[in-house]
Amino acid sequence: MPESIQKKKRKFFHRLKHTYRLVFFNDITFEEVWHVRFTLMNVLSIAGTIIMIVVGGSMALVMFTPMRELVPGYPTNAMRRQIVTNAMRLDSLEHEIHLRDRYLHAVNAIIDGREPEIAEAGADGNSASYQNITFTRSEQDSLLRKRVEEEERFNFAPRQPSVFSSSEDISISKVHFFKPVEGIVSGKFNLNNNHFGIDLVAAPNEVVKSTLDGTVVMSAWTSETGYIIEVQHTSNILSVYKHNASLLKKQGDRVKAGDAIAIVGNSGELTTGPHLHFEVWQNGTPVNPEDYIAF
Repeated sequence: MPESIQKKKRKFFHRLKHTYRLVFFNDITFEEVWHVRFTLMNVLSIAGTIIMIVVGGSMALVMFTPMRELVPGYPTNAMRRQIVTNAMRLDSLEHEIHLRDRYLHAVNAIIDGREPEIAEAGADGNSASYQNITFTRSEQDSLLRKRVEEEERFNFAPRQPSVFSSSEDISISKVHFFKPVEGIVSGKFNLNNNHFGIDLVAAPNEVVKSTLDGTVVMSAWTSETGYIIEVQHTSNILSVYKHNASLLKKQGDRVKAGDAIAIVGNSGELTTGPHLHFEVWQNGTPVNPEDYIAF
């Protein structure tokens, strides 16, 4: 490198270290009012720091405040909500198309004299597997049981009966059930296939009736079973009605045997045609409705 260029560089860096004074005088008396000393190096450092603070603050303001929506191309809250809604609608449409195609295949099979394919629960990955579920008693559950036992230890007053149990439990074989719907049994009770009830094919818009006196404990809609209604009866008997087109009773309603509670339908994912899926449970165990009701 030529010596002249090196000299110029040394002069430049040396000039950055020169000390300068900025003095303010009174214009009338020429009295020195205020002064400040600085070097070019200090000025450059302060200017760089101010620029970094301004740039960093601006970036933080845009990244972490609603002002980021003013940046061209950045999605607003309304746009993001619309994207999520469109994604959900697309998923629902794809599922509806899948159900329609499955229904049309079943209709074509019936027209051709073939047996339609029956979709099994969990075949499309929409239902969970309950085979490997294990239940363990938690510490809180044990403490609650112990506290209740201690409270009831010296309580000689009779316990109040549950609203869903009678003063005397009756054997289910002695209970007279009302037929929930007039129809043909198309699906049998099978514990090995996790089919805890029977399927009844009935006429369109057929009324579903309560099989016993009781109280509606569930009246809702689920993606797998569609419109579902459950009625709790005495002797800890529970009846379940799935895949309805609509429900006529709500949770908490008291019903009598034979009262209309729903309309036969084809709602939910786990169905291939209009029918009623009917279950009967006692003490938390499913029983075969055909053992107690003549269909």
